[in-house]
Amino acid sequence: MFTDRFLRYKRGVSLSPEERARLEASITEVRTIEPRKIVVRAGQDLNDSTLLIEGILSRYIDDRQGLRQLVAVHVPGDFVDLHAYPLKVLDHDVATMTAATVAIVPHAHLDAIIAECPQLARKLWFSTLIDAAIHRAWLFRLGRLDAMGRVAHFLCEINVRLVSAGLSDGHRFALGLTQTDLAEICGLTNIHVNRVLRQMREEGLCVFRSSLVEIPDPARLAARGQFDPSYLYIDDTPLPPATTEVVP
Repeated sequence: MFTDRFLRYKRGVSLSPEERARLEASITEVRTIEPRKIVVRAGQDLNDSTLLIEGILSRYIDDRQGLRQLVAVHVPGDFVDLHAYPLKVLDHDVATMTAATVAIVPHAHLDAIIAECPQLARKLWFSTLIDAAIHRAWLFRLGRLDAMGRVAHFLCEINVRLVSAGLSDGHRFALGLTQTDLAEICGLTNIHVNRVLRQMREEGLCVFRSSLVEIPDPARLAARGQFDPSYLYIDDTPLPPATTEVVP
């Protein structure tokens, strides 16, 4: 099923088999998109929303010089632009960061879900509120943390989100982002991110190499990034204890 990762792992809200089947039936198209391609442009009239099946997407805003500020990163299972359903127009661009597969859900089908399945509609609303909680955490990260804290916080967050999607074992995961992407996410320069990653590796906090992230002790990395996973609303959020081995 294309919706298997949506609200999948021990969320405070989960979908019943019937609700998941109804959401699955609302998908009218599945698209495969190359890396670094625009999915939705700011100001574009929208009649459907996008559920991410595979890959990584971002939301971003360009400044007057064309420099990009990432304002969100989406992983498989995220309903990337569900908030476009009431808004119809976004104030930012959405693009692929890696090759991605997305499912398209027309707003007319969401109309039917809201009219006929109020509990499912409430759970879709819940997912947009999680997006808002993540935005608040990103503001905290950029406004209050030092460079290493920003990178540590982001890697902790993405680890927990990927665990919830079944794409991380809690210690090791694939992350198809570049150091430049990390710089744009964390509001740093590419050179600064390079120094931070080297220091984190030397201190045994994290290794980020060839799009693979290894975290020997997630709790220690969380402490460095002042990361509290409660804003992700995942029950019994997995922060595995330290281990000397990384599961392949």
